[in-house]
Amino acid sequence: MTQNKPDPAVGLSDNVPDASPSTEGSRIEANLGERESRWNYALVGSGLGVWDHNLKHGTRYYSETWKTMRGMAPDEEADGDYESWLSLIHPDDRDFVVKAIDHQNAGDPDYQVFEYRERHRDGGWIWIECRGACVEWNEDGSPARLVGTDYDITARKEAEEHLAHMSRRLDLALDISSIGVFEADIEAGTVEWDSRLMAIYGIHIGSPKVANDVWTEALHPDDRERVVATINDSVAQNRSFQHEFRIIRGDGAERVIRAKGGFFVDGTGRRKLIGANWDVTDEVLLNSELQRAKTLAEARNQELEAAKESIEHLALHDYLTGLPNRRYLDRMLDQYAAKCVSMDLTLAVLHIDLDRFKQINDTLGHRAGDAMLMHAAKVLKANVRADDFVARIGGDEFVVLCTMDVTPRKIGNLAQRIIQELCRPIRYENHDCRFGASIGIATGSGEALDAKQLLLNADIALYRAKSGGRNRHEFFSTDARRRIIASKRLADDILRGLERGEFIPFYQPQFHARTLNIAGTETLARWQHPEFGLLAPDKFLAIAEDINVVAAIDGLILEQALADRREWAAQGVTVPKIAVNVSSKRLDDPNLGKKLRALKIEPGTVAFELLESISLDDCDAAVTANLRQLRKLGIDIEIDDFGTGHASIVSLLKLSPRTLKIDRQLIKMLPSSSEQRKLVRSIIDIGRSLNILVTAEGVETSDHVRILGELGCDVLQGYALARPMPAQQIPAFIRSSSWRNVDSGARALQSTLQGSIAAKSGK
Repeated sequence: MTQNKPDPAVGLSDNVPDASPSTEGSRIEANLGERESRWNYALVGSGLGVWDHNLKHGTRYYSETWKTMRGMAPDEEADGDYESWLSLIHPDDRDFVVKAIDHQNAGDPDYQVFEYRERHRDGGWIWIECRGACVEWNEDGSPARLVGTDYDITARKEAEEHLAHMSRRLDLALDISSIGVFEADIEAGTVEWDSRLMAIYGIHIGSPKVANDVWTEALHPDDRERVVATINDSVAQNRSFQHEFRIIRGDGAERVIRAKGGFFVDGTGRRKLIGANWDVTDEVLLNSELQRAKTLAEARNQELEAAKESIEHLALHDYLTGLPNRRYLDRMLDQYAAKCVSMDLTLAVLHIDLDRFKQINDTLGHRAGDAMLMHAAKVLKANVRADDFVARIGGDEFVVLCTMDVTPRKIGNLAQRIIQELCRPIRYENHDCRFGASIGIATGSGEALDAKQLLLNADIALYRAKSGGRNRHEFFSTDARRRIIASKRLADDILRGLERGEFIPFYQPQFHARTLNIAGTETLARWQHPEFGLLAPDKFLAIAEDINVVAAIDGLILEQALADRREWAAQGVTVPKIAVNVSSKRLDDPNLGKKLRALKIEPGTVAFELLESISLDDCDAAVTANLRQLRKLGIDIEIDDFGTGHASIVSLLKLSPRTLKIDRQLIKMLPSSSEQRKLVRSIIDIGRSLNILVTAEGVETSDHVRILGELGCDVLQGYALARPMPAQQIPAFIRSSSWRNVDSGARALQSTLQGSIAAKSGK
């Protein structure tokens, strides 16, 4: 398309003379119409799109072909705006097109034809060959009318690019392969060599045209007669050839050349020979004769086939045990399922996970672990039938596929036999290594058999087996699947809840037993679930431990509790201390001290409650270091649920906690059991002897308040005094002092205790 900066155009039909009423005029008009029709058909058939810009009349014409090649409808009105059209030109061509148009409009013959890219309606680019010229001029010498054609040369350009690409590829292939090419003129007796061929022969001349005798002289004297005779015979019979010969390079080196050639007739009718040479000296050194080269080629094919088989084997088998891998298992699942369906058999999938394998790896090293895996593979192969399929699918996990017409009892017996064999000790470098296995089993049969689903079901059954105590097998059940799915959903909800800040602290106030004044609060984690409402830890803690986020929850609860305590203080309500639970995972965190220092905790205002179920006698170095960090930061340590876990007197002496919390199970029967009262008194006496405060939780009645006061307990916590509540209720609760109305007996005890304290202090 040729444009001018104003956008004039005119239709081609504007050149047709006005019709004359005379017969001669009618004939001329008819002739002109026929001629125009003929030209239009010719233009349409040629694919040329016509454009006509009449600057004098301010009109423009674009033919249907011109529009069609750009993706426009034939009857669509073309927008001749120059700037709009320029925006469709490829950015790399735009400056050139503007220049070409200016030169074309000026009548420059060098720009009557030019090429450029233009945006098609479908969004792609088309190549346009534009031919145009100024056919009429104004009196001042400026263009009055511009006429031309556009031709879509996209296919031609793509073909040219393809040919250029192929040529580049061929050159690259020849360079990489060090192949030299020649073209010989048979009649003239000359040969044109490319630079690669000259390099092969060690010839250094400026022109690529080499006389034929140059090549003949380069041939090894012992091969010259044979090679020349072969070429002459090929020339005489117009037959392509392939042969090998030796040459003496320009530098005197002897090389072996392999040559291929063929004849053709060029466009001028001259008979020519084209061929290729490449240096095969190194190959010939390894292959002294053609027969041996053929043998070597066959041997190489055999090696490739063997390598292919080896690669296929490696791709489908575990490198350590030699068993099929997960990829092979996926392939065999469908085959075994099809076999069971066609033969009315049951498909049993056993998913096996080694127990205590990690401990062997961690203590004796990976070589010991590898030995255990190889032993497990041998045990599995020895205990299944020849047509059963055994695979190692990763780590210490294996899968067995069995097709059989048997009862679940027999499959269970197979699983139990495997477990018994794997539990036998294995001697490794003077160590008796012991491990076991948990097995999940899923079976299926019938037309609806889905082997991949069976594998998932076996995995669910394995989870149950490991959860149930390990070294056992479990069959899949739909109830177990529902529980697994529910646990998975709850785990996902927990992770989302952490992101959305759904875990919040609740606070249960604690009271001095003698005065019933506020001693502090225990901070309890609650989950404000968007669907199920407020959830206590018993609803989510086990799953949170499985997905290893308990420490994250602990951290969030602590940060919020510190913020709430500051808010209470701002409202004029003082809570002396807040106690928060800390999980064993959090105690193992090597960065715990750094994280706590960043919170700038006021010494003596925070206590960490350690569950007595955490083995306090076997604290590792990380836990011990963190406990020291807590003391340096002024954070008290409290032992929770004392009396039901592992804590010994030795561990109490080592940890020196600030407080012991007597478990609610020991408090519950105090009013009715003298034995319980003796036990609780003993715990209180132990605490007092070690200078450790004692807190009783589970204080549910006024009798509990009274008895614990009599026994000398320091701090009380329970429903009789206060229930857990959200942060915003704490100020109002403390101001109300409603817990002091437990009952008259408790108040009398409080008065007695206060009188005793006053007497001792001389007040």
